[in-house]
Amino acid sequence: MRALLPLLFTSFVVFAQTPKVQEAPLRAHLAFLADDLLEGRGTGARGGALAVAYLESQLRKLGLKPLQGDSFRQEVLLDGARLRKNQSSLAIASPLGELPLRFDQDAVLSTGQVKAGLTFDAPLVFAGYGIHAPEADWDDYKGLDCRGKILVLMVNDPPPTKEEPSRFNGASMSYYGRWVYKYEEAARQGAAGVLLIHTDSTATYPWSVVLNSFSGERFQAAERRGNPLEGWITDAFARRIFQAAGQDLEALRTRAATREFRPVELGLRLKGNLAIETRRLTEFNVAGLLPGTDPGMKQDAVIYSAHWDHLGLAEPDKAVRGDRIYNGAADNASGCAALLAVAEAAATCPARRSQIFLFVCAEEQGLWGSSSWTKHPLWPLANSVADLNLDSLNILGPTRDAKASGHEHTTLGPLLAELAKQMGLRLLPPEPDLGGGYFRSDHFPFVRAGVPAVSLGSGSDFLGDAASAKEKLKAFYARYHQVKEEYDPSCDLGGMVQDAQFALNVGLALANSRETPRLLSRPITGK
Repeated sequence: MRALLPLLFTSFVVFAQTPKVQEAPLRAHLAFLADDLLEGRGTGARGGALAVAYLESQLRKLGLKPLQGDSFRQEVLLDGARLRKNQSSLAIASPLGELPLRFDQDAVLSTGQVKAGLTFDAPLVFAGYGIHAPEADWDDYKGLDCRGKILVLMVNDPPPTKEEPSRFNGASMSYYGRWVYKYEEAARQGAAGVLLIHTDSTATYPWSVVLNSFSGERFQAAERRGNPLEGWITDAFARRIFQAAGQDLEALRTRAATREFRPVELGLRLKGNLAIETRRLTEFNVAGLLPGTDPGMKQDAVIYSAHWDHLGLAEPDKAVRGDRIYNGAADNASGCAALLAVAEAAATCPARRSQIFLFVCAEEQGLWGSSSWTKHPLWPLANSVADLNLDSLNILGPTRDAKASGHEHTTLGPLLAELAKQMGLRLLPPEPDLGGGYFRSDHFPFVRAGVPAVSLGSGSDFLGDAASAKEKLKAFYARYHQVKEEYDPSCDLGGMVQDAQFALNVGLALANSRETPRLLSRPITGK
């Protein structure tokens, strides 16, 4: 705490001088970025290119400096893969006959090895949660030779027990519970493919989110080499698979929650082919620099980040009453709009340290833009003071509280609490992270790279009627990754202005202090 006192003292001085984020530009940016014209800001799509051009022009207008010559863009090389369903066919072969796999109804499939055609004739193995964690004395593979095999895995973590209440982060999801980890570990094990069993409770979102998020063209970093088959299956289809294998899925789930679990050969084979439409493309992160004013401190920078991409256009047969556009007003036109408004305010009052305003690509595809930045940074990571990430901000109205996901893993907590208090807000304490949200946004690659990072988001204690606020939140989450997540001119953006102002206050406090925050601990992040 003593080390943070100078940082807190600086924040008192800076707060009185902090410029105010204005609602008018924030609303204008939000309305444009969520407009149908941008067609959902899809990766590798016309709408995404329009978003990049808009963000670049706005940074240039504000007088920010590019970080690569005269360019505000950082290239991110991606590989795209789209399943040609009418040319593909897969089935589960069992002693009782074939079980055809219906695309979108039973499964959503893609590939981690971008090739035009893939053929499968591979045995299925149930490997529990697919976790290899020596530090937790946990191994679901136990010497299994995964080469040439399709792994059927559960998402989320083994649940905590009375004897081990903190096992795999206890009630919170650990990184081992995330679908991205399951694919990563299976690839390390040499598997031919992974089928993740979806349930609403373990994934923490309904099948419609899987369908909307994963059934279109999928992208990955060009250097990635994943599993030939990567997909999700419904719980109902999983039950049919295990029944065909003469296995009790519920009994196996129970066994998989113990260290004694060993992989189970199902005596089934996945047969068929996938026709894949592939392409390699260059996407862009967009970044602008506001140089620091102190010659002895300007080599250090506070980074603000937000992802500009969303899901683009739905397939024609998934249109909802003719609407194919995933506008992504909250996720994440809100974060980009707020970040532009923060940059506009910050530009009127430069700080001692430099500030970087970073808009990353391909978050919805697996955090590829922010991961690319941390692997090939345009500003040294050693001189990156912190990352303040903005994602899915509050478009429902002002609150009495503020949120900073992951602050408990850094020394930023006292500063965040004090600055929230100065705004008349209460900083939300850490809560059980049931859905693994900490691992799902663009601050996380910074954490993995050793940079203190938090994701600043919406509070939940809304002003006014509590029951009405609860209904607002319920309706808000029902629109997540749906075509109805659109901008409404009647939206009360007071909460979004609040979120943006909080981000600016924190950023300027850090940028004007000689103190540097640090990571207190690193959560389990896999290999």
